[in-house]
Amino acid sequence: MHATIVAVTPQLEQWRSDGGNFSHAAGPVFTKSAGSGPDLLFIHGFPTASWDWAKIWPSFLPHFRCHTLDMIGFGFSPKPVEFKYSIHAQADLFEQVLRSQNVRETAIIAHDYGDTVAQELLARHNEGSLCFAIKRMVLLNGGLFPETHRPLLLQKLLASPLGPFVARLSTYRQFAANMRSICARPLTDDECQAMWQLMHGNNGLAVLPKLIGYMEERRQFRARWVGALQESIVPIRLINGVDDPISGAHMVARYRELIPNPDIVPLPGVGHYPQVEAAEDVVAAAMGFLRG
Repeated sequence: MHATIVAVTPQLEQWRSDGGNFSHAAGPVFTKSAGSGPDLLFIHGFPTASWDWAKIWPSFLPHFRCHTLDMIGFGFSPKPVEFKYSIHAQADLFEQVLRSQNVRETAIIAHDYGDTVAQELLARHNEGSLCFAIKRMVLLNGGLFPETHRPLLLQKLLASPLGPFVARLSTYRQFAANMRSICARPLTDDECQAMWQLMHGNNGLAVLPKLIGYMEERRQFRARWVGALQESIVPIRLINGVDDPISGAHMVARYRELIPNPDIVPLPGVGHYPQVEAAEDVVAAAMGFLRG
């Protein structure tokens, strides 16, 4: 059975309806695969879920066999309080799921927290230890470099000793205000409601302080994850909403400094969620590159 979630909107129910489950020790992980052609993996961000890809997903189905999932602690997947949340554990999950689907090589498109998971997968690819080959990679807005990541006050509080208390007091109104503050193009009420339900359902607020540990992990494993980008022979394209206060133009400037021969597509007037705010622009910037 699918994990339950409070008051699922029609948008979310449609996304969930043709998904499946992967059996994991933490519980049934929500997965979704469709389309035909070369494999393409979508990796979502924090604090939402794979539904973030719903606007661009249909455009890729005629050209790719598309895969995505809700990572543990997110969306329709289990959110166990006792789970040892880490980027490495989420990367392990993707390896397990893709191995179960006999994926031997895939392109990747990732966002936010998912960028960091993609960096760990890329590090494993560079080492030759990954169970599949990475052909190409598209990265959307995310904290690729801990020194340029500008978290919201709420994220800082969640990462502090006050985290559990702050999480329990979180409200939809506060959540919607925060999400809208990082998007340059307004999110609709339906989009905000769906994102809140994905985060809030299944006791999701309780695991937020554990999930937010990724910010410290980025500092701890900076050499590994930035090095993965610098040393990679996999073609990588950065598509960035430059009006993002968290990881926009200032992060792009750092990317140009650190990454050899950077391939960057800036999206002016777009914020932290390009795939939601400017779906057509993201498809246009990613499609030809991913098809190689």
